[in-house]
Amino acid sequence: MSGHSVALLSVDRLSVTLDGHTILRDVSFEVAAGQWVGVLGPNGAGKTTLLRAIGGHIPFGGEIRLAGTPIEAMGAQQRARAQAFVRQARSLAFDFTVEEFVLLGRAPHRGWLQPYRSSDRERVREALARVDLSGFAGRSVLSLSGGEMQRVFLAQALVQGADLLLLDEPTAHLDVHYQFSFMEQVRAQAEAGRTVLAVGHDLELAARYADRLLLIADGKLRAQGPPASVLTPDRIASVFGMRVALDHHPDGTLRIDYVGPVPSADGSEGPPG
Repeated sequence: MSGHSVALLSVDRLSVTLDGHTILRDVSFEVAAGQWVGVLGPNGAGKTTLLRAIGGHIPFGGEIRLAGTPIEAMGAQQRARAQAFVRQARSLAFDFTVEEFVLLGRAPHRGWLQPYRSSDRERVREALARVDLSGFAGRSVLSLSGGEMQRVFLAQALVQGADLLLLDEPTAHLDVHYQFSFMEQVRAQAEAGRTVLAVGHDLELAARYADRLLLIADGKLRAQGPPASVLTPDRIASVFGMRVALDHHPDGTLRIDYVGPVPSADGSEGPPG
């Protein structure tokens, strides 16, 4: 983390209602420049909706500011220069070379039908080197493994040049090796000054990498702060319906041992109602 205290992202009293259903209610937080903030919560809590609102893709109530500017006052191209979205690894419907796909990240910096320049291609080469994919430029994206494709998504975000990286469960379908490899590559970007807001489902992985955590349940922000203050046994039991024992790995990071489901009022086991 850079140690800066200036808020790059400010969310104030955010509420989102879609198709008559309230997804998020009165959510407020800030993310400092150079900080990594993890977003945790059970399925359906509103985590991805939060990223979509910040990206300006859905209507919302309240206020979202990027570097002090309300996102509704920003055009799509301006938002794309300010934030980059890294989605879950998945297969693509169209064939591109890796270079062609990563070059799309430079689109916000090009005029309509303006060709890419040699400097854009140099950025692609640099980004592929950062994610350990040097030599992959001519490969088809359809030939890549899930872990390789996820690194291609990250490279595309890097060439976009945005200060804010939005990650939507990027490690959800990756094996353990690629999960840690990907997170280390993102950590390098955070240490270089980029700001990260990452939605995840693995509590221990989030606690290992994030400077701060946001815990969302039932559309509300239940807790925020350093990982150790957010992920308490009582809170994990209440939000995720699991009894846990907490300890620390030799490197000081949080270790979560799952004991079993929290019994419900009728004696059955399962997540809270």
